[in-house]
Amino acid sequence: MNFGLSFEQEMIVDTIRAFVEKEIYPHEAEVERTGEVPLELGHEIRDKCLDAGYFAANISEEFGGGGLGHLDFTLLERELGRASNGLAVFFGRPSGILMACDNEQKEKYLLPAVKGEKFDALAMTEPGAGSDVRGMQCSAKLDGGDWVVNGSKHFISHANIADFVIVFIATGEEESPRGKRKKITCFLVDRGTPGFEIRPGYNSVSHRGYKNCILNFDNCRLPAAQILGEVHRGFEMANDWLYGTRITVAATSVGRARRAFEYALPYAVERKQFGQSIGKFQGVSFKLADMITEIDAADWLTLAAAWRLDEGLDANREIASAKLYATEMLARVTDEAIQIFGGMGLMDEMPLERFWRDARVERIWDGTSEIQRHIISRDLLRPLGG
Repeated sequence: MNFGLSFEQEMIVDTIRAFVEKEIYPHEAEVERTGEVPLELGHEIRDKCLDAGYFAANISEEFGGGGLGHLDFTLLERELGRASNGLAVFFGRPSGILMACDNEQKEKYLLPAVKGEKFDALAMTEPGAGSDVRGMQCSAKLDGGDWVVNGSKHFISHANIADFVIVFIATGEEESPRGKRKKITCFLVDRGTPGFEIRPGYNSVSHRGYKNCILNFDNCRLPAAQILGEVHRGFEMANDWLYGTRITVAATSVGRARRAFEYALPYAVERKQFGQSIGKFQGVSFKLADMITEIDAADWLTLAAAWRLDEGLDANREIASAKLYATEMLARVTDEAIQIFGGMGLMDEMPLERFWRDARVERIWDGTSEIQRHIISRDLLRPLGG
């Protein structure tokens, strides 16, 4: 097996890292200070991404996107993971699920998203239904030719900049071996639709400038033309299109961990105590050894899962393993980086305390660590009847 990157893949890594260092790093401290990303700055990043030819790199070339495969796109996401989420969100990666749009929807949603004319957001989570998608209460009832939606969603990432939202809503019930369960349908909802409100969400210690929002639906009428895919098939659509987003979380965790390590390693050489570099002490050198081993292990788990998707192989367990290990690795690595720096690591003059705070949410969103362990163990036990 060849574990090396091709020339094209090396170019992706070098180009995106250079972009992040030049266009995003200089603004991070101000975003941390204010908790805001000025929209004009976000649009500037979007425009530079468009000029660089990497906007919508995850979307098929058929629709004007970059057409990167899963592995190549994972390399891109890994480099973006080094940057502030609040800024990197403008480096356009429309939701891949938009490729399920029908012809009219492509013109209204997919193509503008690929061109950078519109931003989307994805909405599933509710106050009483996070990982339990079937437990959602936000519902839609058919009334004539329209669906009338009532309920709310929360923790909806970057809905503050979204021109439209991809929303999963309960549209009925069906019997199952475990009793009744919700039928789910996916809708495309434009900002400004009567009865639909996007409100500011909660203040989070992780990823300042990267906003979460609350969506409220109050007798919001949506025509059937706003359904993405088929009625009552939203759960299957989510499984088909969205589980790959967990690779993104794994990849960005690897990128951020490497950046933290790149602060800690030279510091261990430069910092002197008791007449020598602290890296000479086993207590520090062994930390560095463990950190790079865990980073490399998470990296290979993530790339291997993406490779499986490109090969058309089942990758559900591998993706769960990558997401689980990479996010928990990031927590350990950022914590150890701060330990190596000592008290200075906790000061906001350094970005390490930010990496440490940002790391906490990675084990929660896009499926908690507990959900990932459930997926992995289920995959192992079911073939044996367990």
